[in-house]
Amino acid sequence: MHIPDGFLTAQTWAPAYLLSAGAIGYSIKKSREEMSERQVPKLGVMAAFIFAAQMVNFPVAGVASGHLLGAALAAIMLGPWSACLIISTVLTIQMIFFQDGGFSALGANILNMAVIGVLVAYLVYKMMTGLLSGTVGRNVAAFLAAWFSVVVSALAASVELGLSFSAHQVPLGLILPAMTGWHMIIGVGEGLITVVVINFLEKTGFAGDGPAPGRR
Repeated sequence: MHIPDGFLTAQTWAPAYLLSAGAIGYSIKKSREEMSERQVPKLGVMAAFIFAAQMVNFPVAGVASGHLLGAALAAIMLGPWSACLIISTVLTIQMIFFQDGGFSALGANILNMAVIGVLVAYLVYKMMTGLLSGTVGRNVAAFLAAWFSVVVSALAASVELGLSFSAHQVPLGLILPAMTGWHMIIGVGEGLITVVVINFLEKTGFAGDGPAPGRR
């Protein structure tokens, strides 16, 4: 759901930059307070995995792209603050070196995927693990967290594009169902991949020092 340059008006991308900058600053502060030294290498490993996953994308309605997000995986395994920094870093690298998303839209892309996507994933996961127990319950929670993170991020991108209708001439009535519809399908794949990867990483001991994956 990377938004390219030229599709957002200044009235949309400027506030998005401010909100994203504030979220990144707060995430840096919280990560320094909560993250142990043993977790630092895990951020790099997680960032590399998500970077590779996000590189596989396809156009949606001619104004954005669909791809796996990774927000839920990072939030569940490393917490929301580290996840925000990871996704933000991945999006910035993709924009600079691969022109995946535009510079003017970077703040919006970070807001949608690294802030909204991460927070939605973390909140859904925490809520569902409070209701469901055991490994099966944890897996259901992870799937739903991933699905909702993708769909809500796509919804946020749709609203931003809708607010910038004059910049790209694609009205909200067209972009909203296209973006959310595609990402409802993508979210199923994201949920399944998230569950598989979380279980694999647990077996390898990757999750040992991170947030509890929700088993009881």
